Amino acid sequence: MVLTIDFGGISTTHVVIGAFVTWLLLRYFSAKNLRHIPTVGGPSVPILSIVALYNFLANGKKVVLDGYQKFKGRVFKVALLDRWLVVICNPRLVEELQKLPEALVGYSLLEIFETKHIFGADLLTDPVHLALLRTLTRNLGQVFGDMYQEVETAFQELVPANEKEWLPVHASPVMRTIVTRAANRVFVGVPVCRDEGYLYLMVHFAEDVNKAFGLYTVVPSFAQGFVARKAKAVMDDCIERCLGYMRPAIKDRTTMMDSFGDNWADKPNDMIQWTIEETKARGQGEYDMARMLMFINSGAVETTSQAVIHALYDISMRPELADELREEVERAIAEDGWTKDATNKMRKLDSFLRESQRINGPMIVSMFRLVREPVTLSDGTFFPAGTTIASPTLGAHFDDTIYPNASTFDPLRFYKAEAAGQPQFVTTSPEYLTFGHGKHACPGRFFAVNELKAILAYMLMHYDIKPEQEGVRPENKSMGLGVLPNPDAKVMFRKRHAG
Repeated sequence: MVLTIDFGGISTTHVVIGAFVTWLLLRYFSAKNLRHIPTVGGPSVPILSIVALYNFLANGKKVVLDGYQKFKGRVFKVALLDRWLVVICNPRLVEELQKLPEALVGYSLLEIFETKHIFGADLLTDPVHLALLRTLTRNLGQVFGDMYQEVETAFQELVPANEKEWLPVHASPVMRTIVTRAANRVFVGVPVCRDEGYLYLMVHFAEDVNKAFGLYTVVPSFAQGFVARKAKAVMDDCIERCLGYMRPAIKDRTTMMDSFGDNWADKPNDMIQWTIEETKARGQGEYDMARMLMFINSGAVETTSQAVIHALYDISMRPELADELREEVERAIAEDGWTKDATNKMRKLDSFLRESQRINGPMIVSMFRLVREPVTLSDGTFFPAGTTIASPTLGAHFDDTIYPNASTFDPLRFYKAEAAGQPQFVTTSPEYLTFGHGKHACPGRFFAVNELKAILAYMLMHYDIKPEQEGVRPENKSMGLGVLPNPDAKVMFRKRHAG
């Protein structure tokens, strides 16, 4: 029995049915503009397009791989709940698109999925976070020592293994906490980065943002405003809680800035300081300082945590590889200590991480673009205004013509190919899309890769690692656009003998 509430003679059942029919009609007329582009996953006609939507949400990985194989060198479309997503399976066309002016083809997940209603529209017109991330990249050498120190302290507290017995560690929550602590050692410093309340806020805020983003992409457009308002209310509450931790530092530092200007003895070199300076220059207040910090955290915590967990699962399956990587780490540390210079010499570790993300990247598509004005590409493909397009990350990453034996995990694939000019992990291309590509590639990837290397290098130096079930890698979880590491699995740790 369907629960109905009469209001003026119209039941809620009728309202829902009417909204659903309206949504189907909107989908039908938007599909007409893209009728020349083949559909993968199911039909694109009204009502039956639900089949395509369900198929993509339940089997997105298979749908994209099938589409890539069938339409390689061309384009196809898949169904999201509120739109069609056009996937471009031609690296040359990908390069062509990313070189087009912003007036024709723009980029921003905030714009494409309207999450500006959650984080604020000013991030589109004046992206403060990009300035902050550029400052972070310039200062990686200076902040690396603090970040590593937090990695060391966090492992000692959260993975208290000994040399005699294997300790089962629930990978997902433990690695997320370590990633959050290490990043926030640079963002907010000690003691805030170790405060359990602050850590809980940042870890769960990152998860909630991803849930809100995922929900926003699968609800029809008439429901997106409701989702955005609810998410914005949650975010405002989180910002107020974040300010409770930040206010003492903000007050102290703004007092120093008012007294001594831009420079003074022992001026902190961290994200809080950079955020204060950037927001004050724009006439913004402490609310915006916390908003920027949380926005950057939402990106820094979730994707880096996923990458660490995937790498942990992968390395636990390969003890011989762990030994080989450990030797490289030991040599680098012996020469340069725990520094950014040392991580730059960890080329095998770099290759392993790049391969882990080639196989287990966070999204099955990437490089989202929104067509603002009608565009015709050099091969004649036409995109009407309003078209959302993306590149097939998974298709390119599993293409045997790009990566020989692409379905095989080869941890030294990129190390062995260095003589042929293969790039490091942070380098993007139309064939390697974990971080996107072009001028809109992930701006925080340099910090993320250094954090990843610090965490993996510390694990290799101090622990033996094996899977909970011998020979079994925890299975990834996929839904729609996302690929997630198994959230329930445990990994076994044993302390390595010192010396």
